[in-house]
Amino acid sequence: MATATWNGVVLARSDDCEVVEGNLYFPPDTIDARYFENSDKHTTCGWKGVASYYDVVVDGQRNKDAAWYYPTTKDAAANIAGYVAFWRGVQVDR
Repeated sequence: MATATWNGVVLARSDDCEVVEGNLYFPPDTIDARYFENSDKHTTCGWKGVASYYDVVVDGQRNKDAAWYYPTTKDAAANIAGYVAFWRGVQVDR
């Protein structure tokens, strides 16, 4: 079972993650939406598509753009469409 935690709170937990480029992507229905706020940030990957970001907010502390996902993907990355990955201090354990 993989978990993503920040500030002592479990943000996501799943045994059905996808691994892409060393990042663990959690299915969208396994994240705890209470801790996620949409960000205005977007980046582009040549083979995955355009990524959108979330700020992670726990107990009033904000981790800006700490999670990202691809709402729609290019064909090569269809397995992670909508899945959420983490960085910026979010601890991901398998």
